[in-house]
Amino acid sequence: MPAEQPVVRRAFLLRVSFIAGLGGILYGFDVGIIAAALLFVRNTFGLSTHLEEIVVSVVPAGTMVGAIVGGILSDRLGRRVTLLWSGVIFIVGSILAPLSPNVGALIAARSLLGFAIGFTSVTAPVYVSELSPPQLRGTLIGMYQFALTLGIVFANLVGYWFAAEQSWRLMFVTGVLPAVVFLALVFTVPESPRWLFIKDRTEEGERVLLSYTDARGAQLLLDDIHLATELRQNQEGWTALFTAKARRGIVIAVGFVVLQQLCGINTVIYYGPQIFALAGLDSNQHAIFASVLVSVMNMLATVIALFLVDRIGRKPLLYAGVGGMLASLLVLAFTFGHQATATHATGITAVVCLMVYIACCAASMGPIAWILVGEVFPLPLRSRGAAAATIGYGLSNTLVSLTFLSVIHRIGSAATFGVFALFCAVTLVFTRFVIPETKALELESISA
Repeated sequence: MPAEQPVVRRAFLLRVSFIAGLGGILYGFDVGIIAAALLFVRNTFGLSTHLEEIVVSVVPAGTMVGAIVGGILSDRLGRRVTLLWSGVIFIVGSILAPLSPNVGALIAARSLLGFAIGFTSVTAPVYVSELSPPQLRGTLIGMYQFALTLGIVFANLVGYWFAAEQSWRLMFVTGVLPAVVFLALVFTVPESPRWLFIKDRTEEGERVLLSYTDARGAQLLLDDIHLATELRQNQEGWTALFTAKARRGIVIAVGFVVLQQLCGINTVIYYGPQIFALAGLDSNQHAIFASVLVSVMNMLATVIALFLVDRIGRKPLLYAGVGGMLASLLVLAFTFGHQATATHATGITAVVCLMVYIACCAASMGPIAWILVGEVFPLPLRSRGAAAATIGYGLSNTLVSLTFLSVIHRIGSAATFGVFALFCAVTLVFTRFVIPETKALELESISA
């Protein structure tokens, strides 16, 4: 017999999830804008292939450092305060990037933006998961991923808009506006009630719960929170992530986000125009427009995940989505391997394959990775677990983005996308034997 579920005010939760999701928009914008901007930055500063890779990869590298610091601050100062600091850092980085007089300054500014992304990656999914009742948790955490895809669409549209002027500085400065809006709105949201209870601020935590549920619902959520208190005494340090109760969460969360990157998803986001140029699209604007189409598909497919993740579950979506990614990558690798020279037809095939690939990822791996990160750790370790996952994400993302252009020049496009397809097959095996089905389960029962 299923456990009784608390009745909640969905308007409140949607508002909080939207505000947290603005951090996802900033994330998506700052990783997505480089795809278009890099085409013109490399001409301004005369970048080599290796320097191009560095300009791209400093964002995920900065994300790792931000994840460590953000995980510590999130536990010590609270989820809301950490989100406020991320907004400040986003604003500073978004101002410094377009003012960069040389490539070194640009690298420093983008590192700062990566640092802010680390803060939000650690804090926003955890914050939303801790406010959400079980029956809505997957959808509400998935809104962060939807916001991220919306940020990528926004970045590609900005890139396409300014491509005719070749103004990468205007592309970067546009990020100031959503950063300011995000910072202003975070001031209006409450602290996580679960974090307040960990800090023995019981009355504040109860007030937050009663702001979006009735007395019965608050009691049900309180019972859920109290199940986690037995872990507090023995799981205060980072080493507690490797205890028996937390170790499986590390394997699931870190393993899955690493596989997500090794399947190649962010290479399409970072290097889309270059991929389309290799496939035969004959101008920067056409290549950027193709990236706009791919990013729109990414956003629309994420909506599918939001509707289905709490209805049919995590694992069925993963089987369908990762299987579709595998098939589209194999077709893309075959197309590159059997086309001696790039033609217009090759370019169209590449666009279609990458649209299918990113749609399948956005409907499965994209949001579910961060849903799992918010679900599989015990309450006292949730921020540090999310930080560990973000570090794994940053390391693998940095590795792939720092080597993609060099690898594709060395072994060719067909072999490169064939390697990504191989990792999709590995992900299907990982899903079958490692990923749990967490649909509608209480957070603490998952970690137990």
